[in-house]
Amino acid sequence: MVLSHKQREELNYAIADYLQSQGYGETLDSFRRELDTKELGTMSKYNGLLEKKWTTVIRLQRKIMDLEAKLLEVQKEVVEGGATRKTRLATDWIPRPPERFELAGHRAPITNVTFHPTYSLVLSCSEDATIKVWDYETGDFERTIKGHTDSVQDIAFDHTGKVLASCSADMSIRLWDFTTYECIRTLQGHDHNVSSVAFMPSGDFLVSSSRDKTLKMWEVSTGYCVKTYTGHREWVRTVKVSPDGSLLASCSNDQTIRVWVASTKECKAELRGHEHVVECIAWAPDVALPHITETCGIESKKGGPAPGPFIISGSRDKTIRLWDALTGACLFTLSGHDNWVRGLQFHPGWWEGNPKLLR
Repeated sequence: MVLSHKQREELNYAIADYLQSQGYGETLDSFRRELDTKELGTMSKYNGLLEKKWTTVIRLQRKIMDLEAKLLEVQKEVVEGGATRKTRLATDWIPRPPERFELAGHRAPITNVTFHPTYSLVLSCSEDATIKVWDYETGDFERTIKGHTDSVQDIAFDHTGKVLASCSADMSIRLWDFTTYECIRTLQGHDHNVSSVAFMPSGDFLVSSSRDKTLKMWEVSTGYCVKTYTGHREWVRTVKVSPDGSLLASCSNDQTIRVWVASTKECKAELRGHEHVVECIAWAPDVALPHITETCGIESKKGGPAPGPFIISGSRDKTIRLWDALTGACLFTLSGHDNWVRGLQFHPGWWEGNPKLLR
């Protein structure tokens, strides 16, 4: 390192001051003779300067080492998916880059994806009015399903994987035979954009939500609308069926979540708390119930009904909330996103009794 004239002068004075303060007279005289000056060490502003610079360097070195250690920890967390990754089961791992495959082909934004319940296939739907089928084990494109005339908003399989339902901004719902990829039925009845579809557990009925502020239940075999659920005051974004099929949950631009009795159309509860449009919801699976009750400190009364069921919701207010579906109580709120929460799902694995969410 090359020092400037001013830096060299400052260093010389600091060294001379140190030699003088420590009583190294002969060394100081030799140092002065070498520099051909007698004034070194006589300026008060250099008193203790060498010691200060030395301790500062040591302090900075320690700080650099601490920062390097923290950087290594962060890099390890990014690569391994968390500090406790090595102690987790494979089912608890969070996906991390690099991606295994990049599936490209849609000509407009993708609105939703879903996995086939049996085959190694993943389907995507898009604003380009198509549905595409991909093999997620090889990354190969399989085929494009066409029929809708406007943006395809959502897709869902029945429990067998033989029937695919799709809904669209063209105000229709289409049922597809997934063995032949042919449209076997088109369901008409909504008066606006159909935003979400979900099969009942039996597969005999399908429910849908729409921008016309309603939910509808359809008989799959005939295509008839058998029930219409009304109550939301704005666009109904998503509808989900409870694991046992007895309840429906819907979320809306009116900032509420409604819980419905599927058989009677009764609105069982209206969940309020979000401060913006509620974009997405999901029912907690049965395996999650004991973990949620333990986490939230909910105690079951002897002889009384079991706590729950529970719903999670995501909103444009950037939060995720967990609700008791029947009492309407918000059990906790998760904050941290910097923008809208557009989708959520319970992780299929559990660790240390805490529900894991993928957001």
